[in-house]
Amino acid sequence: MADKADIKAEAERLFAAFQDAGAAPVETALLQPAEVLLDLYGEDIRARAYVTSDGVLGEQMLRPDFTVPIVQAHMQDGAEPARYTYMGAVFRQQQAGTGRANEYMQVGYEVFDRTNPAEADAEVFALFDRTLSGRGLQASTGDIGILIAAVQGLETSPRRRAALLRHIWRPKRFRALLDRFAGRGPAPEGRAELVDALAGLDLGQIVQGAGPEIGLRSAHEVVARLDALRMDADVPAIPGAQIDAVLALLDIAEPVETAAETLNEVAAQLPSIKNAVTNFQARLDALKTHAVDLSWVTYEGAYGRTSMEYYDGFVFGFAQNGAAPVASGGRYDALTRVLGQGREIPAVGGVIRPAQLLEAGL
Repeated sequence: MADKADIKAEAERLFAAFQDAGAAPVETALLQPAEVLLDLYGEDIRARAYVTSDGVLGEQMLRPDFTVPIVQAHMQDGAEPARYTYMGAVFRQQQAGTGRANEYMQVGYEVFDRTNPAEADAEVFALFDRTLSGRGLQASTGDIGILIAAVQGLETSPRRRAALLRHIWRPKRFRALLDRFAGRGPAPEGRAELVDALAGLDLGQIVQGAGPEIGLRSAHEVVARLDALRMDADVPAIPGAQIDAVLALLDIAEPVETAAETLNEVAAQLPSIKNAVTNFQARLDALKTHAVDLSWVTYEGAYGRTSMEYYDGFVFGFAQNGAAPVASGGRYDALTRVLGQGREIPAVGGVIRPAQLLEAGL
């Protein structure tokens, strides 16, 4: 395990390098309002963060990452364009047996710039590439935006598309939903029997006659949910060719320089991804102008799906021999829209974990 003094020294070196690249240093509070993170990610975040309660401030979380508070601060009074860097500890609960630290240092670089998103993606990746050069790391990239575009183009109901989009970052649940919506997998146990029992009935009368309300859902919400289940049962299965195309996207794992051709082949079955693939090619061209050696960079269609759920475009990571990434990042445009109170701006960034660098002998 790396010595804390060595970790801090490495963090300060990286912090200085990012400032030399033009980023303004910023700090964020160690305690963050839990309400914001719960609104973004739902109750699932509780299993990954440390939550405490304050008599004045209410529920608070030990900072699980820097991006959310930095986006909030920028959207309140940040200039455009802007580049920020930060250094500090983050806290995340870990499952037993993983050996991962629940407190570790991060050094990050974030870009808020609406001029040319592909160029900003390339700027961030190239900076990390230069900063980590000579350490024998493998770079992996992906694009959540392509997968989002694929789901948005599926021939199915808005409700089913929304369910798939909500679970993009939960691979097992996402695949189960795909199979079910394609007619290839079973519905939840008892769902068919419930829908059959509701056929032709007045749902409002059923709920009104069911007794007093004792749960958290109102009678109106219960009726709406039952009606949604009944309507969903009549939605046709998603065409098999479209499901196969989505699975083909997720299976891509090849050099980034050849991935555009593969993505264009998939786009023949899923036209909704064509604009996203065009953006991918623009990013590839921008990386070349930054003199990034792409021969050692791979593209993986499923990359980044187990990271924080705000990534919605380009994602990347640097790792050694398949181990956990020592650096990672991506694009999070939608997060600025959610936290911007009516404003939004394209944004991309990433973090380096100095402890992992040192522990790997890098």
